[in-house]
Amino acid sequence: MTTGTTTAEAPETAAPARRRPTVPPAQRTGRSATVPRQGSGPEPRTAAGAVPGDADARTAGAGTHDPRAHGFLPERPPVRSMIGTWTLLDALARTAALAPGAADAVAAVERSGRAGELTALRQRVSRLSPRNAEAAAMRIAVIAVACGWSGLDPQAPAARRRADTGFLDLWSAIAHRIDHDQFVALPALSLHNWAPERKPRRHLPIDQLARTEQLVPIVRWAPESEPLCRLDRLMLAVTRLEAHGIWLFRLAETLAGRAPDDSSTRTALRRLVRIQHALRAQLHEEAAELADAPATARQSEVIGTLAGQGALEPPVLQAADAVLGIGGRRMGEGGRQLLRRHLPAHHRAWLSAMDRHCAPVRTLAHRGGPDAAVYREAQESLIALRRTYTALIQSAAAPASAPLSAAA
Repeated sequence: MTTGTTTAEAPETAAPARRRPTVPPAQRTGRSATVPRQGSGPEPRTAAGAVPGDADARTAGAGTHDPRAHGFLPERPPVRSMIGTWTLLDALARTAALAPGAADAVAAVERSGRAGELTALRQRVSRLSPRNAEAAAMRIAVIAVACGWSGLDPQAPAARRRADTGFLDLWSAIAHRIDHDQFVALPALSLHNWAPERKPRRHLPIDQLARTEQLVPIVRWAPESEPLCRLDRLMLAVTRLEAHGIWLFRLAETLAGRAPDDSSTRTALRRLVRIQHALRAQLHEEAAELADAPATARQSEVIGTLAGQGALEPPVLQAADAVLGIGGRRMGEGGRQLLRRHLPAHHRAWLSAMDRHCAPVRTLAHRGGPDAAVYREAQESLIALRRTYTALIQSAAAPASAPLSAAA
């Protein structure tokens, strides 16, 4: 019986041209980047000699996960197309995404259930490799959002009265397989829904691949014969933001455990400011493309629903928040954890470790002097970055919205 595994993808011989150069954020400012590139050696460790968060990651069952390697991007490119019986889920996700309305998407799911397809997939969930389970979760997320079910708990009795039972059973099984109940959100919808338009000439680290190659969505919200819509471009923008933000993860590890008066703290905070400015510039580039893309009321509804559930917070911004503490001050610890519920367990564990290990650096908020001034500048740059991202969301959700202004 066929299982949900994928075949290896051989690289092509030609590398595509890319509209953006591969330049680290620090280098764009005209200064040399001292944060190591992928594969250039380990980051500085704490005084104890251990990377902060390792114990938390092991507790979450992911001791080998290192956000310095690729941020919160998947370790390998997402599965472009599933095979065997799982092609049914591929087809259903594409049908749901292109449905004119939620009722049409629900009807497609119900037809699949009556045909026995959802039951057949449910019986094969345990055979999925971790990578293919993530691919299946992305497609489940697309279907749930398209049907208007993104706010449902698939195991709650009330959900059985609102959604197709067969789909809820498949949803629950996938959630159990990846050990994550709240995956119907931005990370699943964007970080596992992209592929390079053409395969690169050589193997590239995942963050460099997402930065340097032209990306296309795996499951499109616009028909194949039409240009990418604003929702498609929003999801790809989040993927590129995560890839460009890889140096932020590395600086977070550098700052973890540092004393406020450590001579390297001010240097790391200045680099953090430069990276956040570069990410903001990146969002302005994305906004210019997004404003020219077609939009529909249907796609605006999807974005609005996810935003209302707090399911559109980019993981890289949550990482910056764990270092600088803006979110904890702004919405309280409970609100911060509410945003993190959409991330996998090992990502949440890493963020919690950063909360603890960067606490000494955050005491600069109550001090004076040049170090405190640099810390406040880092906080202000993160606030500006969040506002720019919020403006991007608003531009994607409103078909008649104006392009993102330079003051956003």
